[in-house]
Amino acid sequence: MTGLKYLTGFGNEFASEDPRCPGALPEGQNNPQICPYGLYAEQLSGSAFTCPRPANKRSWLYRILPSVRHKPFTGMHNGDLTDDWNEVEPDPNQLRWLPFIIPKASEKKVDFVMGLHTICGAGDTKARNGISIHVYTCNTSMIDRCFHNSDGDLLIVPQQGEILVTTEFGKMMVEPNEICVIQQGMRFSVDVFGETRGYILEVYGAHFELPDLGPIGANGLANPRDFLAPVAWYEDRTVSSGYTVINKYQGKLFSAQQDFSPFNVVAWHGNYTPYKYNLENFMVINGVAFDHADPSIFTVLTAKSTRPGVAIADFVIFPPRWGVSDHTFRPPYYHRNCMSEFMGLIKGHYEAKEEGFQPGGGSLHSMMTPHGPDAGCFEKSISSILKPERVAEGTMAFMFESSFSMAVTRWGLDTCQRLDKTYYKCWEPLKSHFNPNWRPSNK
Repeated sequence: MTGLKYLTGFGNEFASEDPRCPGALPEGQNNPQICPYGLYAEQLSGSAFTCPRPANKRSWLYRILPSVRHKPFTGMHNGDLTDDWNEVEPDPNQLRWLPFIIPKASEKKVDFVMGLHTICGAGDTKARNGISIHVYTCNTSMIDRCFHNSDGDLLIVPQQGEILVTTEFGKMMVEPNEICVIQQGMRFSVDVFGETRGYILEVYGAHFELPDLGPIGANGLANPRDFLAPVAWYEDRTVSSGYTVINKYQGKLFSAQQDFSPFNVVAWHGNYTPYKYNLENFMVINGVAFDHADPSIFTVLTAKSTRPGVAIADFVIFPPRWGVSDHTFRPPYYHRNCMSEFMGLIKGHYEAKEEGFQPGGGSLHSMMTPHGPDAGCFEKSISSILKPERVAEGTMAFMFESSFSMAVTRWGLDTCQRLDKTYYKCWEPLKSHFNPNWRPSNK
């Protein structure tokens, strides 16, 4: 869909009304006795009422019918969606997955919700502290169905196929190399245009925000002006056959029936919205003398924990950039980390593992599990002539990094049948270069 309009800015105080109903936003108050056009006023809160103003999130929606008008929720089949982190024994090994399989529409029609599969996660939805990592593989649009997540925020990373996301706030078209965030409680539906695949980072109990810049200064990384929120759009549509509202609550799926479209919001205002971002707009900060800066310089969004400087989850990208460091092993260094690192590849070839790590697949390096470049990358890099070069041209890899020790699901380890059990072999050719007779040069 072309011609969609957006509001610009991260976390701004927005106001929007569908142009078919001018004046739909009440003036001077949130909840008048009678709203313009006979609409219902409904507040969607993304934070406690008493949060400090900088952290207070809420929006007012002016809708044809309130969202409360539905039949009772009843349990439904969860499919491969889970928050049971104890269903299999822990596995500290380096894990890598081949591209996740997208079902053929000719064999089975699968929409976005049906195509959700949990790979790994940690924490507790009831305690509002934790994360889940999912992949979605689908081939058909959601028809008279919407989804909302009571457990947390969803950061969606399309890898194959664009998605048209219809929300209560309006529509967003999100293509590969873009991301979108649907915050807790927001209802949305996903249209696809063929075989579609992507990744999802779900965070319980915190919202994503822009990382602090510190010594970088006022500008850089993901700039607030490049984030886009949808403009108001509504449909006044009765669904006599029944419209299904699917709710993820405490890790389980529930459904309720109503006879009208939930996308009936004529106008809205507030600072709690869905939003999208194009990864090409990321302003890369990099080392220009020697050694590596830590990969935290590539953080797009962060969900902070209560411990200063420690994230529940960071969304980090590795975009095209210049490599210019002298006297430096330029690929990622060998590393053991107190964080857990899940990586995915949107397109191209990841610089440290050009062969086995493929678009639409993934890898997990659990906390304190060693990882780094494969043997081929190491040998090539220690013998290369160091000169300015483009790194990661035509590629986009990303990382979901978390302070949680993540458990892999049965689907991730077994059911999906995409686990690369030969992953460890990429390091086996590493050989000793130790020379006890080496001496410093006299230069």
